[in-house]
Formats: sequence, structure tokens, C-alpha cells
Amino acid sequence: RLKSRKTIEQLFREGKSYAYAPFRVYYLFNDTAVSLQFGAGVSTKNFKKAVDRNRIKRLTREAWRLQKMPLKEVTKEQKRSLSVFLIYTGKELPVYKDVYEKTGKIIDKLCQIVITKK
Repeated sequence: RLKSRKTIEQLFREGKSYAYAPFRVYYLFNDTAVSLQFGAGVSTKNFKKAVDRNRIKRLTREAWRLQKMPLKEVTKEQKRSLSVFLIYTGKELPVYKDVYEKTGKIIDKLCQIVITKK
């Protein structure tokens, strides 16, 4: 898990990002011992109730947990360390199936990024 406030601030300040609706993906290659760190967030502006925000974060974390292995293997092969943060930017509560599919596509793109970055 991506927990360190310092690491998260560095990720948003120095990292790269791209949008893959309904997510905004921030990533940063760093020099920590952990090969892959992940975090998820949801805007208070779009979802006033904490129950809704927590549900979206839980769905996102579960979809990531189930699909992260290819990315983890690629980062180990390349001997790289990667921090990733997903922010849900959609306006409606998502269905798990959609979150799962989008997270899979995000992981595939991150694998390509790790492979092409030297």
C-alpha cells in the first residue's frame, strides 16, 4: 500500500499522469525497496457521503489486488520500483464489473510504460 504522505506528495508533484475514464492515473518510478505501491482516492466534490467514497475505493483496491501480478512481475524483471495512485473521477457510483475492466486496462498500459522506460 501507498501510505507515506511524503511519497504521495512526491508522486503528485513529480510523477506523470494520464486519464483513463473514469480514472486519473498518477505514476512515478522511485528508488524504494518495494517494487509496486498502490493507492486509491475519490473526490469529495463528486461524492458527498463517505459511504460512497469508501465503497468506490474498496472496489478499486479489490480490482487492483486481483489483477496486479503482471505489473508486479514486469517491475521485478526490469528492476524498477513504481508508485501508482488512481483517482476516481466519475460522477455516478460504479458497478464492480466496470471498475474491474478499467483497472485491467490501466494495468496493461502501465506494463507497457514500465517496459518502454529504461
